[in-house]
Amino acid sequence: MFQEFKKFLMRGNVVDLAVAVVIGAAFGAVVTSLVDGIINPIVGLVGGKDLSGWVITLKEASGSDPAVELYWGAVLSAIIDFVLVAAAIFFLIVKPMNMLVERRKRGETPEEDTPAPSDEAVLLAEIRDLLSQRQA
Repeated sequence: MFQEFKKFLMRGNVVDLAVAVVIGAAFGAVVTSLVDGIINPIVGLVGGKDLSGWVITLKEASGSDPAVELYWGAVLSAIIDFVLVAAAIFFLIVKPMNMLVERRKRGETPEEDTPAPSDEAVLLAEIRDLLSQRQA
């Protein structure tokens, strides 16, 4: 059972997934910083600098009962975060990968993906060319 688990961990999918989670968390922090530092103040020009301050009070506090409030500014900020992360992932990862897969299906390969021929292949090509010249 341990060998099976080790085999599972050593597959590329698990390592790729771990790398994706770490990069995704770091990217999420960058986008949150972007939204909090740049986008929220721009959007906040309409109704105040901090979106988290946009609140709808459903019930005022009375006596020992706390107020009931909807923090829709914080929700709006989270939606902006999500849309920016999704857009960045789509345009920077998904779209280029789809184009690469489509090119490979058509048989096209980018120049940097085609390896240079080995010395043996070059030598064999020269021999082939010499033999074809001799026959002609």
